[in-house]
Amino acid sequence: MAIKRVIEGVHLVAMGTANAYLIEGQDGLTLIDAGFPNKEAAVFGALRELGRSPDQLKHLILTHGHPDHIGSAAAIVRETGARTYMHPIDIPLAETGGPFRPMTPAPGLLRQILCRVIYDHNQRLAPVAIDQPLIDGETLNIAGGIVVVHVPGHCAGQVALLWRPGRILFAADVFMNIMGLGDPLGFEDINMGRASQRKLADLSFDAVGFGHGKTVVRDAMRYIRKWKKS
Repeated sequence: MAIKRVIEGVHLVAMGTANAYLIEGQDGLTLIDAGFPNKEAAVFGALRELGRSPDQLKHLILTHGHPDHIGSAAAIVRETGARTYMHPIDIPLAETGGPFRPMTPAPGLLRQILCRVIYDHNQRLAPVAIDQPLIDGETLNIAGGIVVVHVPGHCAGQVALLWRPGRILFAADVFMNIMGLGDPLGFEDINMGRASQRKLADLSFDAVGFGHGKTVVRDAMRYIRKWKKS
């Protein structure tokens, strides 16, 4: 199985240890994030499982410019012709293919080790052109409405996305949800990252999907807000 149903109209696509999400809309399919490099086959397999062809993928929204979220973007766009979206701060990272901004490991020994092992800011990727910049607070006229929320800290151009019809929040890497809710592997600016975590905790949603880890489809607001109180 290349895909797993999250809620009606939303499917998780496993891209290695990173998650991407497919949204089904009347205007075609929207993909949120593109995973690590050389993972495009997972997206094409997901499309086949849904009985869809690559040209039905109309939109590719990239939550931020790290290699585990834009790695297969160029290959996906080449095959599908999807329109691409990204926050202006991170567009240069996608369009050059790196290098990337340095990141400091989040608190905790495990994250300090994993961040240094997994994240290489000197990595280079196939560049991908971005068609439309994302603006904080705007609602994209895609799949019935997707609200853009700028959430810097882990990455300066990171955005979370709220799909209005399904009341699901795509939280990018503001948090990870591996062995419970917690910090991402690292931060470009930890104070901004903490502010973004509080910002998401104040939003209204029913389900939440993360860039890494398990989705939450029941009492998702309470799940996030428990972190805020801790």
